[in-house]
Amino acid sequence: MREVSGRVGPRATLRHTGAIARRNLLQVVNDRGAILDATLMPMIFTLIFVYVFGGAIANGDQSDYKQYLLPGIMVQTVSFASRLTGVTLNVDASKGVMDRLRALPIARSAVLSARISADMCRVLLGQLVMFVFALVIGFRVQTDPLAALAAFGVLLAYGFALCWISAFIGLALKSPETVQSIGFIWTIPLQFGSSMFVPLDTMPGWLRAFAQVNPTTLVTDTCRNLFLGGPVAPSALGAFLWIGGMLLVFVPLSVWKYRRYA
Repeated sequence: MREVSGRVGPRATLRHTGAIARRNLLQVVNDRGAILDATLMPMIFTLIFVYVFGGAIANGDQSDYKQYLLPGIMVQTVSFASRLTGVTLNVDASKGVMDRLRALPIARSAVLSARISADMCRVLLGQLVMFVFALVIGFRVQTDPLAALAAFGVLLAYGFALCWISAFIGLALKSPETVQSIGFIWTIPLQFGSSMFVPLDTMPGWLRAFAQVNPTTLVTDTCRNLFLGGPVAPSALGAFLWIGGMLLVFVPLSVWKYRRYA
């Protein structure tokens, strides 16, 4: 089914985006599995790493390890939540919803921007739930509220970039199962080859070289220093260069793939 052509003004574009985003948010509310995936899985990882591995990793000092680990888990929460962007886009396409939306006289950008907008709400919800959980089990912010808010801003910016990567994967592949598998596989090296769970100086040299330039490391270190104190500028510069680069590549690719989707 061909996409209806025609120019749409900015106000109409915002109205179309809002309407589709509302539909997507209702989907999220009704899909408890998606909410649990974005919130429960990071909690399980936290409990495993703190209470099973934490004693060995931190030489018995689980309290200090909580402080180190929790900012990394919040970055992992972003990764978990962003994977669903591609899955939901692919499901809409496979069920014909995408064709019906493309046939409507709406802005071409509304479908993708609404999907990303709704998923960013889900990312924010996951961050808030995870932060409350972190406080409950003993994590404490050691800086000021402004720095903590800045950390949330970095997390959301990283989530925004990951959602666009996930959107491209969802539009490039044919089945939701494949999208989910690929979305899981490509994020694993970024998560475990980073400072998310352990300091970089504990890694072998070849892995440390990768981890030092890994965007997950840079985002994690930035958020960790914003929450706990420490130099922010070096890691923040690298993090935002990665975020900007990912957006420059995957926003146009996602839009191109959406326009070509049949």
